[in-house]
Amino acid sequence: MRLLPWSGPEGKPRYLSTDDRDGCMSRLANNIESVRLGTAAELLKQATESLGDEHARPEDMQLLAKDLTGALRDMLRLATSRGHLLAVSESHRI
Repeated sequence: MRLLPWSGPEGKPRYLSTDDRDGCMSRLANNIESVRLGTAAELLKQATESLGDEHARPEDMQLLAKDLTGALRDMLRLATSRGHLLAVSESHRI
């Protein structure tokens, strides 16, 4: 079971049950994960620059913190999903 990078109704996790890594839903999930990784990298770059800017406005820093929080949530979800996939993969090798 693959934890998908989006939630269902009421924020509940969504899972994909398939062995087809090239299927439509798998490709969609991969694309969304790729976009979210790129977004997280850009936000990290922006945060690094902003933290060194003594003229950064509090409102901008607050928005950046909010965006970073969302990106961190997405990355934790991705890490959890990939960790589960690795654990399943490892158990099939033994």
